[in-house]
Amino acid sequence: MKIKSHLLSQHTSLFEIQMDLNYSEKTRSKEGAINIKTADLEAIINYYLMSNAIVILDTQMYFTRPEIFNFEMNRESVVMNFIFCNNVEGCIENLGTEKSSQANTHNLFYTTNLKGVFKVPALEKVNYFSIIISKDYYLKIISQDYTIHDKFSKNLLQKKPSYLSTEYLPLTPAIQWIISEMKNCKRKDGLKKIFIESKTRELLLHQIEALGDDKKLGYKISNDDLIKLEKVKQIIDNDFIKAPKLTDLSRMTSLNEFKLKKGFKEHFGYTVKNYIIKLRMEFAKSLLKDKNITISEVATKCGYKDLSNFSKAFKAFYTFSPQQSKEK
Repeated sequence: MKIKSHLLSQHTSLFEIQMDLNYSEKTRSKEGAINIKTADLEAIINYYLMSNAIVILDTQMYFTRPEIFNFEMNRESVVMNFIFCNNVEGCIENLGTEKSSQANTHNLFYTTNLKGVFKVPALEKVNYFSIIISKDYYLKIISQDYTIHDKFSKNLLQKKPSYLSTEYLPLTPAIQWIISEMKNCKRKDGLKKIFIESKTRELLLHQIEALGDDKKLGYKISNDDLIKLEKVKQIIDNDFIKAPKLTDLSRMTSLNEFKLKKGFKEHFGYTVKNYIIKLRMEFAKSLLKDKNITISEVATKCGYKDLSNFSKAFKAFYTFSPQQSKEK
């Protein structure tokens, strides 16, 4: 399979990669980075990693003026697509025109001979993280169990390009964590190949669970509300020490309190309150590694005015006290 992309306005090749479709456990992984920087283009960075029938692309772009680039693949493949930017318009042949991209969203699609054109606005940081898998290897990963996603499997077997979900959905915490692990992997050679292949399978599992056409939620969350819930999480992540109250989070995201409380628990697995406590306790545990800091100082840094309340919360979360944590 040949994978290539170039900038249409300046006839600049972004990358061209030849992918081996025949999976072999003996084949070593290959990786590299393609960097382009000019006065007009500002910066284009393409990191790639190939491990047999898998290609990982981490593409980052920044332009001083609007640009258009294309992306092509000449064989059947399944693409795990993760978007970390806004306002990029795309049109993929046989899959249709996509809406402007929404940051921190994902989807999975099957294509027979991909040809896509993407419009990138000026002064907008662009970041796509994509994992391209040959069709045969994808079927091997799911053990040809087509019941995992009936509609998508039917399209794949009939060679009909399609998305697993009709819409791109927000990234879950589990998906974000796995992508972070893959981007920051320091392993080399064979160990990296094992790690990347295992994380690809793990990431695929979470994608299918999040996007699957047979998924049944106890509480139906609209795509617009999912985007708002992700914003709530981001607000809390940015300042969990002085996290806004529910009423303020509701006002800041235009999401009513019922949907906020019910949706947050359904989507992230925690109530808003428990998620804040989780972040504070993880922060506290990291602070306690410093032998020179007192437990009282840690409590204050974590937003607790009362040392007793902090100690109770810490022990309830970890089953051991802050003092025991310092002694470890």
